[in-house]
Amino acid sequence: MFGDKIRRMDLDEAKALPFVRQPVFLLFLMAFAMPIAFATWSALLNNFVIEVAGFTGVEIGWLHTVREIPGFLAIGVIFLIIFIREQVLGLISLILLGAATAMTSYFPQFGGILMLTLLSSIGFHYYETVNQSLQLQWIDKAKAPQTLGWLTAAGSFASLIAYGLLVLTWKTFDLSYELVYLASGGITVLIAAFCLFYFPQFETPNPQNKTMVLRKRYWLYYALQFVSGARRQIFVVFAAFMMVERFGFEVHEVTALFLINYVANMIFAPLIGRAIGVYGERRMLIFEYVGLTIVFLAYGGIYYFGWGVVLAAGLYVVNHLFFSMAFALKTYFQKIADPADIAPTAAVAFTINHIAAVFLPVVLGYMWINSPASVFIAAAGMAITSLVLSMLIPRHPEPGHETIFARTKAALAE
Repeated sequence: MFGDKIRRMDLDEAKALPFVRQPVFLLFLMAFAMPIAFATWSALLNNFVIEVAGFTGVEIGWLHTVREIPGFLAIGVIFLIIFIREQVLGLISLILLGAATAMTSYFPQFGGILMLTLLSSIGFHYYETVNQSLQLQWIDKAKAPQTLGWLTAAGSFASLIAYGLLVLTWKTFDLSYELVYLASGGITVLIAAFCLFYFPQFETPNPQNKTMVLRKRYWLYYALQFVSGARRQIFVVFAAFMMVERFGFEVHEVTALFLINYVANMIFAPLIGRAIGVYGERRMLIFEYVGLTIVFLAYGGIYYFGWGVVLAAGLYVVNHLFFSMAFALKTYFQKIADPADIAPTAAVAFTINHIAAVFLPVVLGYMWINSPASVFIAAAGMAITSLVLSMLIPRHPEPGHETIFARTKAALAE
């Protein structure tokens, strides 16, 4: 198997290594490398497909449906980790993401954009699936919320660098899509390749199940993942598209908006991690979903009442901040999970998260043509559904106490 010749080391042994060779530092490098390609791709996407390929809401809907197919098929990770170690698979996926991003502008036709999007999405979703699994296996439960907050901040810092360079140089040096995509994707490839050969292969004390795991006691986690995927898809596809289509944002303006988002995430993600540790997943998720409901209703008001660009931009930033609280779902699962279930459940959860994402962009793309506001009202409805589900999380989740009903059931059994 690939990676067998590289030294293997258990997590306790790895504590004696210099920090720059420890598992958590690898997680930080991976968190830093991924957004360099993905954030650049996202920042340029709407302008690229509108200016170069002439996309409308229909084509952008199809593109994002294709982009989400690998997320729906993330369950394939369970099969792959039989033959490839998770750490190696994550880094290979990261290399694929970078390479596909680098090539994006060389295929500006509808079919070419879809093909490169599919390849980069395979890299992105398989990386994210494995990365989530490694985070929950390598990070101690007591430190998980704060560490995940810092990892989110590291990713935001990478995005900040990418977006900052775009804002400062796009118009000043009249950059081309080809150069920017090639440079950002290439940097991600180089960092991932370095990590592949520099770090030992870290062994966890709990070998992972290598078959599909669906457990009844994880039902609330599955439900929250499903609704979260549907709701997030609306924001990812249509919020930035609105800024370009309705308000005429140019590349540097869209990038500046993203830049503000990631400055805010850098500042607040570690604080959110600390808050999750103090107040618990239940309260933080309730706060997130109440906020998202208000934001999506306000998005609808932009179209119904003609509210302006300043409000739209402000809502975009606030929305990102609420979404940054989503790693509370990870720590909730870490607390209730059998340690051997983490890798297969991460794959299953990603598939569940992307069920709606496969068809939703196309359906909403056609809805967008007739009534953009209705798209955001649908998102508000999904946020309310998430809010109701989050109220079922106990204050102190653990195996056997996954929902508030579990406590009631145990009391009745006595």
